Amino acid sequence: MSKFWSRKVKEAKPYVPGEQPEQTDVIKLNTNENPYPPSQKTLEAMHGAINDDLRRYPTPTVSDLKRKIANREGVAPSNVFVGNGSDEVLAFVFQAFFEPNETIKFPEITYSFYPVYSNLYDISFQKVPLNADLSIDVEGLYDSVGGVIFPNPNAPTGVAMALDDIERILQNNRNQVVIVDEAYVEFGTETAVKLTKAYPNLLVTRTLSKSHALAGIRLGYAVGHEDLIEGLERIKNSFNSYTINRVSLAGAEAALEDETYYSHIINQVIQTREWASGELRSLGFNMTDSKSNFLFVKPARTTARILYESLKERGIYVRYFNQPKIDGYIRISIGTDAEMKILIEQIEEIMST
Repeated sequence: MSKFWSRKVKEAKPYVPGEQPEQTDVIKLNTNENPYPPSQKTLEAMHGAINDDLRRYPTPTVSDLKRKIANREGVAPSNVFVGNGSDEVLAFVFQAFFEPNETIKFPEITYSFYPVYSNLYDISFQKVPLNADLSIDVEGLYDSVGGVIFPNPNAPTGVAMALDDIERILQNNRNQVVIVDEAYVEFGTETAVKLTKAYPNLLVTRTLSKSHALAGIRLGYAVGHEDLIEGLERIKNSFNSYTINRVSLAGAEAALEDETYYSHIINQVIQTREWASGELRSLGFNMTDSKSNFLFVKPARTTARILYESLKERGIYVRYFNQPKIDGYIRISIGTDAEMKILIEQIEEIMST
């Protein structure tokens, strides 16, 4: 521990991302990346943006991209905020809407960046235990003092919440901001964006990392009432006005105009997920009803840790969470059909030894 560190650095408990192996001859199913490439139009737009204009700052308002997002979501551009991936948007959310002396609520098992941000910004929090089936306890998120945040579908379980339940949470937190983190919404559940028109305390965050195969450019956004968007803009412009680079802007705009391609690869991921879940169930695995681009499974005839380590030895990376209540599960990102068939074959071999 350096003597030059601030108190904040000394107390920080950083987020631990999934492993990023240096070798390329592996099957990587541990970070929920899209197994398919961005569309050709998206790549061409990014290549075209690598020109003499890179000497100039990008637009701080990202107006063109906001208009495209607004058209896609059926809202006004003034209802859209854009950031470097939804993680940056969430970081701004914690600064803009949550107070240190007012306890927020989020599920006990959920995206592990929430407690990281809470600790970083001195925001107290209450973890609400999941139900026995690993679904979110809706009533447990009622009557928060400082606000509510949760993913839909939840991570790492993949379990989705119905819009009626989200609306019940909103109705029971009318004086607090409710954040619905929709990183995986495209893969099997309904977005809450339409509820933002009726509930000024609702903010929905989205990302192009998963659905649009653009994790590498870091592009996320939020949709909500103008007052919430203005709050985010004030935080952003107190931190860095030029947050989105020119190449990322070009790629994001092109991606949002190529929905035919992206609908195709999203549907392919869903089909592969359903096939893989059926294969694993036939091997005796238990799992949640995932509506995401991953499966959350409890192995049969072995432990989650042993299966995770055995697969890694064979060049297949999945995610193991060594924490109470879910240490019996592994999370498997959905790969291509070929990758998932190899995964199943390797699991069968491991279980037979």
